[in-house]
Amino acid sequence: LSQSAGMAAQVAIPGESLGEFKNLEAGDGTYVLNDIVYSSVVGFKRFSKGKVKAKVVEVLREQKASDLPERGDTVTARVTKVNARYATVEILFTGKRMLKQLFTGTIRTRDVRAFDVDSVQIYESFRPGDVVRAEVISLGDAKSYFLSTAKDELGVIMATSSAGHTMVPISWKYMQCPVTKMKEPRKVAKIEVKKKSSSKAVSK
Repeated sequence: LSQSAGMAAQVAIPGESLGEFKNLEAGDGTYVLNDIVYSSVVGFKRFSKGKVKAKVVEVLREQKASDLPERGDTVTARVTKVNARYATVEILFTGKRMLKQLFTGTIRTRDVRAFDVDSVQIYESFRPGDVVRAEVISLGDAKSYFLSTAKDELGVIMATSSAGHTMVPISWKYMQCPVTKMKEPRKVAKIEVKKKSSSKAVSK
């Protein structure tokens, strides 16, 4: 997986479940509700050896955070909702820098990919909970940005299947559940697999 995908795997947002309290100590940036440990902030997950239990989980904010995304920035975002015309996301990072606050982004059908734009279906490109890599193309209204995933290297970098498992990219438009083997459509970011000194990409 790409570095962005790895980074996204370590990001937590407020209200995200981090594990069962019986197995984890709740550290900074977390809280416990109904025996589940949740994140209370946007930040990086950190698991370390606990004093009482085997592990303690913390969610840490980066000290040097960026103020806001700018046009042309590559951002990492989490999809919050989709409809027939666009997907709405929460922008978590610009480049490798965490933002001081969450910003809203919109990916319109015309900005999902660079070809066959008229046939784009948002529901076949993104689902709520997906983590995407996108480019800021313009500023919208009230801390909202218009984003694009048209470039090959942009799109979904992490997604959970309907069965609750982290899926594996198998092409530019499908991801697969490793347990049920069911395929689900997505606009997948180009995957680079490093083998020694060479790299291989999933092509169209």
